[in-house]
Amino acid sequence: MFDLISRYDTQLLDAFRTTVELTALSAVCALIIGTVVAAMRVSPVPVARWIGSAYVTVFRNTPLTLILVFCSLGLQNTLQINLASGPNALVQNNFRWALVGLSVYTASFVCESLRAGINTVPLGQSEAGRSLGFTFGQNLRMVVLPQAFRSVVAPLGSVLIALTKNSTIASAIGVHEAAYLMASMNETEAQVLVIGAIFAFGFVLLTLPTGLVFGWLARRFEVAR
Repeated sequence: MFDLISRYDTQLLDAFRTTVELTALSAVCALIIGTVVAAMRVSPVPVARWIGSAYVTVFRNTPLTLILVFCSLGLQNTLQINLASGPNALVQNNFRWALVGLSVYTASFVCESLRAGINTVPLGQSEAGRSLGFTFGQNLRMVVLPQAFRSVVAPLGSVLIALTKNSTIASAIGVHEAAYLMASMNETEAQVLVIGAIFAFGFVLLTLPTGLVFGWLARRFEVAR
């Protein structure tokens, strides 16, 4: 095992760095999109609620592989929508379209987690905000969302862990992350079980601290009822 790691040390570091970058950027984008969609789902405007519900229904029930392949083959190759240019355009386009696919897919789960948190906020809190003259947006931003986020720290941690594991599907469209390297190593090395153990351990190192940190944050910011 250690001989295998020493031979692929540079590639392993690069692959897991790409996985971390893809996960981190997708998490930020998914949090922003998911928050906007959650606001639309609880909006007093019927059209906004319909759009939010349609977004969650479509993306939550569509396989992630299909979304990524659609981004790569449909938007990039067929419609020629490129998100990067230059000598390294192919690699950058693959990475950025994987980022788009992971973000819009994960945002649907962020939205539902956050909407559950919004539902835990007592109705009197919103009524108090309206009595002070807050608009819907102000009430949501200053009264409801801060409390909702505190209620869903643990579920959002689970979404982030799932996103870390889902990033392996980006290898289907040529992103050189951990799963892509593992497939390449399996083609050239006979130690399939050892290779699998190395990458399994690598993902445990990525996800275990995440679970511990979000578990601590959930206890730290837990809302007393």
